[in-house]
Amino acid sequence: MIDSIDDLLQRLQGVGYFADRRLATAAFLALKLQRPLLLEGEPGVGKTELAKALAQVLGRELLRLQCYDGLEHRDALYEWNYPAQLLRMRAVEGTETAEEIEREVYQPRYLIKRPLLQALQSPPPGALLLVDEVDRADEPFEAFLLEYLGEYQVSIPELGVVRALVPPVTILTSNRTRELHDAVKRRCLYHWLDYPDRERELAIVRARVPQLREQLAKQVADFIARLRSQPCADAFQRLPGIAETVEWARALAALDTLTLDPEVVSDTAGILFKQREDVAALTPDLAAELLAPQDA
Repeated sequence: MIDSIDDLLQRLQGVGYFADRRLATAAFLALKLQRPLLLEGEPGVGKTELAKALAQVLGRELLRLQCYDGLEHRDALYEWNYPAQLLRMRAVEGTETAEEIEREVYQPRYLIKRPLLQALQSPPPGALLLVDEVDRADEPFEAFLLEYLGEYQVSIPELGVVRALVPPVTILTSNRTRELHDAVKRRCLYHWLDYPDRERELAIVRARVPQLREQLAKQVADFIARLRSQPCADAFQRLPGIAETVEWARALAALDTLTLDPEVVSDTAGILFKQREDVAALTPDLAAELLAPQDA
């Protein structure tokens, strides 16, 4: 059991996730109120990683439903094992009535469970269901989710209503490529997850890349913080997330870098940015400006 927000903060840090207090409060309330938590924010700010960390902290199985355009309910909930059903029908053909065969083949043992159904039928302590990038799915799929989000149950025509054995901890993430329907939002607690401040990102780099020299870790955190601040941020289409910062720190450690300079930044820009225009925008002059002491 999580006793308090501070307790949750400490436990998350124990598994390498450094949340701020507002995020920890949202997660704590989602656990206490048994409500789904919708996390929106830019790619790479730690939405998916929070679900992974919470699963570790709670000792729950992590079930992940990765959303995409064209996702259908059978991919998320269940589908019938048609080959096995067909074999059974052939085996009893002529010995059972049509009604008996129908009752036989629509039994739970012929059900292929997908993440939503797995989450509902997970034994204690229950599962943590991550519905990742729900904004990539279409509106009909959002409508399909409403029963699950509101009541932790789903309706299967052949079997009836399936209710949760233990209410699953449910995290939805969205990069806000499109606006989600209000009906989804009303069933969830909501939190906008922003880029971390300099001190939190430094703590993450220290934890994830312990081999990086302390002075270089501070330079990395300073550089990324300035890169994301105005007016520099306007020069880029997509700013680096936490994952890119950590990967960059690992690359710098692998190169035995002693200190950041414009040449090193230019040579490794492809780790921070994934678009040609953004790599080109990080010019040596801009890199030098970002690396200059603040009091200069």
